[in-house]
Amino acid sequence: MYNLAGRTALVTGAGSGMGRETARLLAGDGAAVVLVGRRQEPLDAAAEVIRAGGGVALPIAADITDTAEVTRLLERVRAELGVVDVLVNNAGSASSVLNPQYLPHEEWAQVLDVNLSAVFRLCQAVLPDMLESGTGTIVTVSSLAAVNPNLLGGAAYGAAKAGVRNFMTFLHTTFRNQGLRAITVLPGEADTPILDNRARPPAAEERAHMVQPEDVAEAIRLAVVLPQRVVLQEIVVAPTRQRDTATDLEISRHIGAPHRPATRS
Repeated sequence: MYNLAGRTALVTGAGSGMGRETARLLAGDGAAVVLVGRRQEPLDAAAEVIRAGGGVALPIAADITDTAEVTRLLERVRAELGVVDVLVNNAGSASSVLNPQYLPHEEWAQVLDVNLSAVFRLCQAVLPDMLESGTGTIVTVSSLAAVNPNLLGGAAYGAAKAGVRNFMTFLHTTFRNQGLRAITVLPGEADTPILDNRARPPAAEERAHMVQPEDVAEAIRLAVVLPQRVVLQEIVVAPTRQRDTATDLEISRHIGAPHRPATRS
């Protein structure tokens, strides 16, 4: 067990998957954890698990794409737990249409707002306190889609994850000498609830060989608990086995395509 006592960690997308596992691990190491997500019920359930283990958890439902809500969120955290020492940007969203030929503009905008702009909003909100104290850790969950974009994640998702990776690198190069650690985690295909929304949800035997939420959470935990003098700037967490995704890619290529009536010979 590591010692994060006296530190406050804010984790987005904390109601399930990687976010929930990350919050649980950080709380187990002594951090007071703020669980943020869209729906209160799963956040409350995750908080109860942490409290049952003796940890401190504050579940807050908030829309992190709304600047005013982010401001209110940080004001409440400061009032109840103090400044944020660790920010874990884990919340993510993918479009239903993956091929840019057919991708609606509103889906493109929504994916970039959740995966990129919301990260900017949260980072901007915590930066003043971190820079004033001369210490702080920001971890953002990107994706291997940032470096190998394809139709599994889709055009919008890959672009957003590449953008957020770039932004974290910017934070690292700009503020490292002021004590800020900015870390990007790039998971490969992971067994999370988002897979259920795919045109062909992977079978159980396929998911068994994927990255699991707890695997990514352990990587985030390591980046956080290492001494502040050390930064794991970028962490790739990929499945050992690589599955054949040819069928998935072909299905994804045609999602959202307009119906074309059959031509007569």
